Amino acid sequence: MRNKHWRAALAAPLLFLPALAGGAYAQTTATAGAEPADSGLEEIVVTGTRIPRPSLTAASPVASTSSEDIRLQQALTVQDFSTKLPQLAGGVRASSQGSDAFGAQVFDLRNFGQSRSLVLIDGTRATPFSFRNSVDVGSIPVALIKRVDVLTGGAAAVYGADAVAGVVNFILDRDFEGIEGTVTDRSAQHGGSEYGADLTFGGNINNGRGHVVVALNYTKRDEVDSGSRKWALTPASTIPNVGGVFTDVASGRKFGFDGSGQFTTSPSATSNISSEYPLIEPLNRYNATALYHYDLFDNVELYGRAMYTRAKTEESGTPGPNPPSIDQVVSISQNNPFLTPQIANQLTFVNGTAQMRITRSLAELGLITYHTDRETEQVQTGLRGDITKNIKWDAYVQYGRSTEDSPITGDGLVTSAAGVNNVASLANTIDFFGPNQSSVKQLGLTFDAFHRTREQLIGSGVLSGTSADLFSLPAGPVGFSLGYEYRNETGNYTQDSALLTGNTFRQGVQAAYSGSFDVKEIYGELLVPVLKDLPLIKGFDVGGAYRYSEYSLWGADGTPKGEFTWTVDDNIRFRGTMQRVIRTPNFSEYAAATSSLPFNNLVTVARLAPRYAGDPCVLGTGNAAQCARFGAPAVGSTNSFAPSYLEGQYFYGGNANIQPETGQTKTIGAVITPTFIPHLNITVDYYQLNLTGAIGVIQPVNALTSCYITNPTANNPLCKLVSRNPANGHLANAYVNNQNLGLLDQKGFDIGMTYFVEPDWLPGAGLQFAYQANIVSTYLFQPNAAVATLECAGTYGATCSSDGTTLVQPDYRHNASVSWLFDDAMVRLAWTRIGSVRNSAPGQNGTIAAQNYFDLTGSYKLTKDISVSGGIQNILDKDPPFVAGGVFNTFPDTYNVEGRVFSIALTFRQ
Repeated sequence: MRNKHWRAALAAPLLFLPALAGGAYAQTTATAGAEPADSGLEEIVVTGTRIPRPSLTAASPVASTSSEDIRLQQALTVQDFSTKLPQLAGGVRASSQGSDAFGAQVFDLRNFGQSRSLVLIDGTRATPFSFRNSVDVGSIPVALIKRVDVLTGGAAAVYGADAVAGVVNFILDRDFEGIEGTVTDRSAQHGGSEYGADLTFGGNINNGRGHVVVALNYTKRDEVDSGSRKWALTPASTIPNVGGVFTDVASGRKFGFDGSGQFTTSPSATSNISSEYPLIEPLNRYNATALYHYDLFDNVELYGRAMYTRAKTEESGTPGPNPPSIDQVVSISQNNPFLTPQIANQLTFVNGTAQMRITRSLAELGLITYHTDRETEQVQTGLRGDITKNIKWDAYVQYGRSTEDSPITGDGLVTSAAGVNNVASLANTIDFFGPNQSSVKQLGLTFDAFHRTREQLIGSGVLSGTSADLFSLPAGPVGFSLGYEYRNETGNYTQDSALLTGNTFRQGVQAAYSGSFDVKEIYGELLVPVLKDLPLIKGFDVGGAYRYSEYSLWGADGTPKGEFTWTVDDNIRFRGTMQRVIRTPNFSEYAAATSSLPFNNLVTVARLAPRYAGDPCVLGTGNAAQCARFGAPAVGSTNSFAPSYLEGQYFYGGNANIQPETGQTKTIGAVITPTFIPHLNITVDYYQLNLTGAIGVIQPVNALTSCYITNPTANNPLCKLVSRNPANGHLANAYVNNQNLGLLDQKGFDIGMTYFVEPDWLPGAGLQFAYQANIVSTYLFQPNAAVATLECAGTYGATCSSDGTTLVQPDYRHNASVSWLFDDAMVRLAWTRIGSVRNSAPGQNGTIAAQNYFDLTGSYKLTKDISVSGGIQNILDKDPPFVAGGVFNTFPDTYNVEGRVFSIALTFRQ
């Protein structure tokens, strides 16, 4: 399989070589080979270093996306273009129903989990919203993005904790001048639309001493239900009968109603309402951003930004969208006004009452839905200036805050404040017989699902520049930076008392928690030019960085970095880095109390289904001696996928004893800019990310597989993570608290290529080609130091997921494009490929074929001030691959679930 991916990596650019066209990622390699200008230290934001450089040349591999490429995709949100970046795994997006992101989009670099990807805005931290320390990138205004840099190796020495898998840096256009307005519409052929408007204006103030930019944005996305996509219907996803199944306790007689309300004495135990489940969550979002800088004095500039986002979304949250249900015995009066003769004949009345068991979904209450209202704000202000022509200083203070309120509908109280069971007390005043009974709505109640607050305060100062004012080495002056940073993080999460105690129909306990920590850091960088203008050495530089971090909760640690760049000549340059990385536990990992869900949600809630793959002992895949040792049922004796087989609770939460995770990252690569082929740029970078003591959870599928299949020993520590009922051997409880796992180790290659040509035979300004790919040669995952290491490259499933979010680990991804350029227009064909993957569960041989998506977009300048762009995304209307047991029969975290989308944007600028 891997050979096929290598062939695809080589073949993809070759397919375009006859035309040699370009596209979405031309920015990276076009600048990667550029030589430093001879001018002084004009400030350029270089991702991966704090040393100012007169070009974007750096030792760390960085893939960039320009604002022109973003606009050409008619992007309303960051998700509209970021999902095509090959270095980004699935993460959480609009189709991730049931996550704890509640409408946010979060990044996951390299399949290392969302907590290990650091998001920056102009080189400083974006405000996190969640207790995973994740950033909702939807709060970043697309209209102001100048470019997006993805640094594809760790960067802890430069940016601090969380930059383990890499950094995504959003560079905003703080010098925008004029006024620009854009209206955009994106409509899916099979239902679902997204539309919005942007207004940006900026200009100088006080005779050019200052500059202000303001951007306003509104985005609306409609909900898309799974019923609009045939592939998303899940016949196996069932809930208790919506019409009810009733049992006369005295006689054992059963009766009930079907979905149309017809009485029957042989009722089905379940109903299917999966067509109503939300596939894509709705969104209403308002963004307001202001950027400013002002020359207070000749050498002192005041600068900063203010950002505000309000996003309203609806999603199903952790329990999934299933409506709650009841299964209990109540007393039915002979005078119950809802009894028909058919019903009364099935019941045994004694002294005017009958004991009747009700097993029924409370579908009348609606799907469980979190109505989340999130506000995110960030204010930054700073001063910077020149000490000399070649030495600068910069100091800023930044405060960010994210608050969320999330009322929940579709649930109700089991017992009243007086301790009375609500169903039992209302059994003779509510009509439970048959579906769509309006009186059942009396049981519904809106809860304060949670109130979540995250705050972040940063103070930082840095001195940077070169030694040119004092001395220069034979190869040039030494570059340096020296800085201090203080960061304080706080979080608070409160719940409704009914959720804290588990007194709701959906069952389970949602725990409240809070925490805080701070860190004081000193960091520095050096860039030393060693050789210059020698045979085969046009330039050779070495560099290093070190950050010393002192945490209030975890003590002190250091993260060193070493790097080199070797410019052989104008045709080729080599680069490499090696550094230590660290990530401290986030709030959900160390501060969260234990919450719980019914264990059987792992078979009744689609989003949770990948976390359980049946009992190996019952399925016959487990080791017989191990199964007997733990008292499991015999092979084939029962159905281990039945909800009743998972008898207890699924416990999850934090761990106060958790420790920081540490690791090493390495990169080495080449930038090829052959002078004999002008405008051709090629980058190839090898990387390795190695993380030990990685923080994560072990899902039941992993624990059961290890205990009974791959490591069936009596002292396997994973066996205790899923307990059994000693009476019948059924699975009792699962324990999924965070812990320091064994190992995450990934090796691979990033490849980029751009080329521009102006053939005489082709009208227009020329053709441009771009290609970016990620090849994963190996991805090792060791869920616990005591168990075997798994090879996860090119796999799918929860077995290889450390956070249960991204469930597809392809070993090949690319994005390639061909653009036909004119003076006032452009037409582009883009091709996104996600390589084939196999089921990561032992003994499984399922595969998902490689998926290819093609987009056709174009732009045209109607007048000097007005331009239009439009396109068709997924022009072949390709459905996502079918995956038995996946969420909506697929993996929405990775594959396209919208289908064919038509988009158009109209822009006015003066």
